[in-house]
Amino acid sequence: MSARQTLASWKKLQQLAQVKKSQHMNTLFAEDSDRFNKFSIELPNMLLDYSKNLIDSETIDSLLALAKETEVEQWRERMFRGDKINKTEDRAVLHTALRRQSDEPLILDGENITEHVQQQLVKMEAFVNKVREGHWQGYSGKRITDIVNIGVGGSNLGPQMVTEALKHYSDNSVNVHYVSNVDGAQIVEILRPLDPEKVLFIVSSKTFTTTETMTNARTAINWLTSSSFDESSVAKHFVAVTANKENAMSFGIEEDNIFDMWDWVGGRFSLWSAIGLAIALDLGFEKFKELLEGAHDMDQHFIKAPLKDNMPAIMALISVWNTTFLGSQSQAILPYDQTLHMLTAYLQQAEMESNGKSVTWHGDEVDYATVPSIWGELGINGQHAFYQYLHQSNNVVPADFIGSVESVTPVKGHHETLMANFFAQTQALMAGVDEKQVRADLKAKGRTADYIDKVAPHKVHKGNRPTNTILLKRIDPKTLGSLIAAYEHKIFVQGIILQICSFDQWGVELGKGLAADIQHELENDAISEHHDCSTASLMRFYQKAK
Repeated sequence: MSARQTLASWKKLQQLAQVKKSQHMNTLFAEDSDRFNKFSIELPNMLLDYSKNLIDSETIDSLLALAKETEVEQWRERMFRGDKINKTEDRAVLHTALRRQSDEPLILDGENITEHVQQQLVKMEAFVNKVREGHWQGYSGKRITDIVNIGVGGSNLGPQMVTEALKHYSDNSVNVHYVSNVDGAQIVEILRPLDPEKVLFIVSSKTFTTTETMTNARTAINWLTSSSFDESSVAKHFVAVTANKENAMSFGIEEDNIFDMWDWVGGRFSLWSAIGLAIALDLGFEKFKELLEGAHDMDQHFIKAPLKDNMPAIMALISVWNTTFLGSQSQAILPYDQTLHMLTAYLQQAEMESNGKSVTWHGDEVDYATVPSIWGELGINGQHAFYQYLHQSNNVVPADFIGSVESVTPVKGHHETLMANFFAQTQALMAGVDEKQVRADLKAKGRTADYIDKVAPHKVHKGNRPTNTILLKRIDPKTLGSLIAAYEHKIFVQGIILQICSFDQWGVELGKGLAADIQHELENDAISEHHDCSTASLMRFYQKAK
């Protein structure tokens, strides 16, 4: 595979970037009244408008040529058929298999994984119904009223984001809580008001060795057994989701209470699996199936739609354009729907853990920007916090604005106000306002010449800030499934174009290893001489102060 910078399309995009940096979107819109129709994609449950970017038809054609030259379509086929495209770990990448709506066999290493997935779905459904209907009882014979999901990273962010987004579809058969932080304050606060006789814990860890998760799980067991005075009560109050059944059984969880994970599903792409048990328990299994169906719909669009009409592919190409060629270093995710308040954190992990790399597939250092830092907040909150930075700072931050046509909780006048802000902000970021307009406005308001001279420069907005707008029909299980899957496929396409492995996370592993060593040293009061002087001194200060 050729180095990316040698590709004709890459060189062309470098040239176009120099031209576009001197242009303004206001001019592009003035020159083309059909711009929205050219640069938007409408699907049955959502619309993507990417016209408010520094692009024209030549730019898009060149980006599509880059996708062709980097063989995005061929790599897409390899992923869906189960080739081991995670080269550093020699693994397939098949989270899409978790939501297939087909009985057709999918063979991986001689095994039909379609059959495995369906078996787990059947097991999940039976378990969910048993708990929600009150037939799964705790050690004292009482029905389960509260679910505590213990996990971290993908085992926490995905399920929690979805249950928060879809809380209006919950019938409150059970209450769902999440513990991810190893800081004891979180688990103590969650467990304090709960009745141990009525709590079911889900311990989610692919390896069942994750330090944070296992520490919290041990605390949960201690809390339970201090009430039951019987270690056998664990069987009635703990289930596990893991790829390491032996570790889970050694921990005390019964084999029948263990749900499978597989090494061909990355943690940050795993909410479609039994990692989503908390989702299904909260919403009911039928709603969980709708979530899978929505993701499958996006999978089919991603597979079948030409790249020029392909929502995830276009999202990825626009991101590569803004980051790698135009030099933007970060991207904001700005939902204008309260239900999506955790979406930014979820996408932050999904993209930055996937594509925050600086080495190619071949182990060579890359000398181009690979992925922006992802950050953001609910749009309305952001408007009164950091939008000043988006509008007038020296740094240009492309942003995804995500809103819905119909509110899940209609209150007269509220959604109209929300969406008025939604539309106004993308227009303001794109169009800005020049000094001539500012002066004319101030003069019309009767301001003196001295005042206008003093204030006018501060009110100038240069505009030309890129945004994508994603407008959903309504936040429901199917639409949310489609939205999440769109971002997953965007991340995949980015990785292929940038020639980096999106499905490992060695940077995470380094920190885990160091933390384990340091914890051992702190517990045994034996600080190693191999630490740098700063780390060693901090550890000694901590021990002395403690």
